Amino acid sequence: MALRPRKRLGQHFLHDPAVIAKLVAAIAPQAGDCMVEIGGGRGALTRPLLESLTRLHVIELDTRLAGKLESAVAQPERMVLHRADALQFDFSSLAAKPGTLRVVGNLPYNISTPLLFHLLEHRAAIRDMHLMLQREVAERIAAAPGSKAYGRLTVMLAPWMEVQTRFHVGPGAFAPPPKVRSTVMQMAPRASPLFPMEDPDRFAKLVARAFSMRRKTLARSLRPWLTRHEIAMAGVDPLERPERLPPEAFERLVRAWGKGARS
Repeated sequence: MALRPRKRLGQHFLHDPAVIAKLVAAIAPQAGDCMVEIGGGRGALTRPLLESLTRLHVIELDTRLAGKLESAVAQPERMVLHRADALQFDFSSLAAKPGTLRVVGNLPYNISTPLLFHLLEHRAAIRDMHLMLQREVAERIAAAPGSKAYGRLTVMLAPWMEVQTRFHVGPGAFAPPPKVRSTVMQMAPRASPLFPMEDPDRFAKLVARAFSMRRKTLARSLRPWLTRHEIAMAGVDPLERPERLPPEAFERLVRAWGKGARS
């Protein structure tokens, strides 16, 4: 399958057999697993997964690649191909029971963050995710408060997902080689949030606003919603910047905001 990668779709096809084997071993597919692969590409990961799985859902946006996938695998009858955009896809529809869907894939950098937010919306259906990401994104996911990589993505995933860095991958494992290194991350929804959450929608809104002005103090960025006094009463320094706050501190701010009822 010698189709050229499309730059606008951020395509870099995994081809290194050793890396593919390591990724499959990390995923550890079992015959009865309910699994979906995001971006089947040339079938490099699809083929070994189908050797273990009774059925594999594959989402592929590129019509050229989708048209070739069935002939690229040895067990096409086990593959359910969805010619769709993963950013719009209803992942929950694939899971017969909550917490059963396994998500795998090599995510293009240009959609990885919005796709992670989209998958977060379907967390109730998901058992785990093994995703190949640009290392910069992986570092943001696992970042600690106060670090340069810490940001909105970190804070939004932390309450809901347990994350683990599995291994790093060099550019040579892909065709064409990207200019960056990649990392395989394992994520699994928590049985319950890391801390009690009063209003997840308000949490998301407040976190987004704070990090949209991350160089400003919380007193300035949250001024329409919270006064300095209210921020301080939540146990947060009003002169602090968002990248220094642990995720649970944002929840305290959400609760203070809810008491004031300003929107």
